[in-house]
Amino acid sequence: MRISETPVPILTAAEMLAAERSAMAQGETVETLMERAGRAVAEAVWRFGGGRPALILCGPGNNGGDGYVAARYLAKRGVDVRVAAFGLPGTDASRAARDAWAGPVKALEDADDAPVLVDALFGTGLARPLGDTLAKNLARLTKRRPFTVAVDVPSGVGSDDGVNLGAVSAHLTLALGALKPAHVLQPAAALCGIVKVADIGVTAESKVSLLTPPHIQEPGPESHKYRRGLVGIIGGEMPGAGALSALAAIRIAGYVLVSGMDGMALPHAVVHRPCEAILEDRRVGALLVGPGLGRGPEARQRLDQILEKSCPIVLDADALMLLGSDDFPEMKRRMSPIVMTPHAGEFAALFGELSGSKIDRACAAAKISGSVIVFKGPDTVIACPDGRARVAQSGPGWLATAGTGDVLAGIVAALLASGRAPHDAASAAVWLHAEAARLAGPALIADEIPFHIPAAVAACL
Repeated sequence: MRISETPVPILTAAEMLAAERSAMAQGETVETLMERAGRAVAEAVWRFGGGRPALILCGPGNNGGDGYVAARYLAKRGVDVRVAAFGLPGTDASRAARDAWAGPVKALEDADDAPVLVDALFGTGLARPLGDTLAKNLARLTKRRPFTVAVDVPSGVGSDDGVNLGAVSAHLTLALGALKPAHVLQPAAALCGIVKVADIGVTAESKVSLLTPPHIQEPGPESHKYRRGLVGIIGGEMPGAGALSALAAIRIAGYVLVSGMDGMALPHAVVHRPCEAILEDRRVGALLVGPGLGRGPEARQRLDQILEKSCPIVLDADALMLLGSDDFPEMKRRMSPIVMTPHAGEFAALFGELSGSKIDRACAAAKISGSVIVFKGPDTVIACPDGRARVAQSGPGWLATAGTGDVLAGIVAALLASGRAPHDAASAAVWLHAEAARLAGPALIADEIPFHIPAAVAACL
């Protein structure tokens, strides 16, 4: 399995500014980029707004300049356009765009609402909460819930970290040039509505990208169960958690061995073996430990045994809570990869208070531990020690139920056992897990997700 689609980059405000400066070094101008951005906004408003009257809110920066350009193009199409400004244009390009707009401009507090509202106030330039006066005016203008289009990002969200600084949600957000972290990180992502990327002629590159569906190649005639991957799953005090992992892994891997799960209702294809036999089996392509392991001295001893093995390892649940920062140096010296799958609580317990966005924290944790980190949540980040990361858009909310993490860990282990690179294995697992949950439907329980993995895989063939 590999991620074959062209990466969709996610750029911070600083990275986007650098990309724009690079374009200008090659002959582009700020005015030209603004013209393209404004034209793209106008096209989106025309298509999605159905030609209805539009109110465009323009801020003092270049985001506001995009709004003035959009107003000019919409007026040419015959749209009833009204423009309201929050302050005077503060850049040469935005002043030029304002001067090119032939219509009237009201102060924001004097603006009347319209069926379509275009938010071109701040874009990526806001890093502090909206003031009370501005927030009240925005609330007034959106009280009747017009169709709202945000230019780049909704005003009042942190572009780089996805925090809510008092934003009003948009129905459509037009990302200029590239996606920003706010488009994929919660809670901001939920405020963006539908997100479309507008090409403004800037080449966007980043180590961070959107998670895309994996491409799966059907096993060829030379395949056999060991080539498809042998997974060893080590259970403990709560065997049901490991059983969920095994039930998922057997859908992907060619062979699954489990210990400590006697009496569990598992498929006959899953083979029970003593833990020592699994740890000594050199055919094992990946080991999974943590689901239901327990947190006592015996569990810690078992974890130490597993960390000494040379095969790839997936650490989940209890295994993460047994680790400490003193384990990281030895983990970084390993030749074989480790994938860790913490949720927010486990992440905080293991790595403490790291700074920055969820992407920043996941990348920092990956570097500290020398492992691939699957930082789970409504916005899952899959990060590598070298700074590469993929961000998964929100999966079904029904995944917020006990045992779904155990299922994900089993899928990761199975893909890792087949020889896939750890970042690709973890990324593909996150996508398949969410898709299987979607197929399972509302009110799902973790036990149901593995039965929908085949259909999720089929969608990737």
